[in-house]
Amino acid sequence: MLIGIDLGTTNSAAAIWQEGAARLIPASADGALLTPSAVSCDAAGATWVGTPARDRRAAHPADTATSFKRAMGTNTLFHLAGREFRAEDLSALVLRALVEDIAAETGTRPTEAVITVPAYFNDRQRKATRQAGELAGLTVRRLINEPTAAALAFGLQDKGDREPFLVFDLGGGTFDVSIVEMFEGIVEVRASAGDNRLGGDDFDRALIALTAPRLDPEGRLAALPETRREALLARAAERCRKALSSAVEADFTVTLDGETQLSVTVGQDEFEAASAPLLDRLRDPIVRALRDSDIAAHDLSEIVLVGGATRMPAVRKAITRLFGRFPNAAVHPDHAVALGAAIQAGLAARDAALDEVRITDVCPYTLGVEVAEPSPHGGLQKGLFSPIIERNTPVPVSRVQSYSTLSDGQKQIEFGIYQGEAREVARNIRLGEIRIPVPARPAGEVDVDVRFSYDSSGLLEVDLHIPLDDSRHNLVLLDEEDREGPESLAARREALAALKFHPREDAANMALLARAERCYEDHIGPVRQNLGRAITRFTGILDTQEPRLIAEARERLSAQLDAIEGSAPL
Repeated sequence: MLIGIDLGTTNSAAAIWQEGAARLIPASADGALLTPSAVSCDAAGATWVGTPARDRRAAHPADTATSFKRAMGTNTLFHLAGREFRAEDLSALVLRALVEDIAAETGTRPTEAVITVPAYFNDRQRKATRQAGELAGLTVRRLINEPTAAALAFGLQDKGDREPFLVFDLGGGTFDVSIVEMFEGIVEVRASAGDNRLGGDDFDRALIALTAPRLDPEGRLAALPETRREALLARAAERCRKALSSAVEADFTVTLDGETQLSVTVGQDEFEAASAPLLDRLRDPIVRALRDSDIAAHDLSEIVLVGGATRMPAVRKAITRLFGRFPNAAVHPDHAVALGAAIQAGLAARDAALDEVRITDVCPYTLGVEVAEPSPHGGLQKGLFSPIIERNTPVPVSRVQSYSTLSDGQKQIEFGIYQGEAREVARNIRLGEIRIPVPARPAGEVDVDVRFSYDSSGLLEVDLHIPLDDSRHNLVLLDEEDREGPESLAARREALAALKFHPREDAANMALLARAERCYEDHIGPVRQNLGRAITRFTGILDTQEPRLIAEARERLSAQLDAIEGSAPL
């Protein structure tokens, strides 16, 4: 059985694709559709997951972990009742609880899953999520970006075409935006951006800072152990924030010993003012996604809200101010991502009801290699990042760049392979390396063509070609750490092989250039001059290797040739 799972910072949910529709699965313990992403342990070895663990946090904060999704892919250790856990271990316990709920509901134990991740999760975080699934006994068929999953749930409500819309996904610990378009059954992600350190938890901390001066003038909270104090304040802040989503004011209340209460009233306006720095941080990912997609804000058809933190009036007001219109709250903010994951599971299982639906995604981070460049003051400036596949490039994709030797008699070149956006590779994520021999020649005489080919499941294939001696080298980097069978891997590499040519070698582009050259030869004067500039522009766009830009340029040049040739005298 293949299922969809939204593995969230605050809450998680599971859904299945059944009889042509996505359906959320309730927890067997309390029937709730959301399972808190919480784990608690005791000295006797007992473990609680979900609602019982969240409820236990107030009394046993040192033995309870929440918001561990933020530590995915790091070396952070959580110490619970004398036991050590990584974020992947804790996430696996939550996933296992969801699997048990589905088994209880359907009578069948799931063995495969599509799991959602924030669009801006890097390679390490994605690997950690996949490992969590495997620790829970699941084969992870695919990781899908959370806003992409939400776009599926929103876009397939009526299966109609939709102009580009923006999915605004603010959850408990992460913030993502994606710009999506739907046409003829294709769900195309145009761009994604985000902030992995911005979510409802941060607004809770802003509430705590706001109420601290008034809440406890006698210092009774300060006398408590730190973990106990933080747990009480976090729970009070979460309750107050949720209450402020539907009321103009709410009480921030901490119960100390079962009877003694510390309480202060908070108004929406003062909470919004205290949250201003966080609200300001929402803007940058939106601007980056719009810039990368080359879509203006006024051309968006909808602003779709996803994630429990979007219920906050302060967030909705900020969005309304940013876009000059009200957002669309038609989808359930807590359920859309899990439902979208179930739809993706249906696509992976090739369900007949989804035969006409196709989804394309983008590479969320730039992929490139480490290079050195001559310094203006002599010598070499090392450790620089040279992009090959830019962020928000549609996948699958294949791109090539050329590099040259920098030293006389150089006998080898080492390419470090990185993921990120920083100019210095030290600030990016290192994925691997490849070292190859090169003919010993004077500096700059040996070129190496480096081709990156990348697919939606995280396979990165690196091909290197030295034209001087026609030698070739290859390296394959897998998000799954090469866990899948050789037949599946071979099929994926074969699919990427079809992309491994430069747009200059495409038959349609070659035919159009040949036609343009003939037309250039047939004319003189201004017509020839304009056509020469058009040919130069087109060949320049071919060198960008961007399919969308090339298609638009090809259409323009073809129309220009039609106009010239159609006006020729008989």
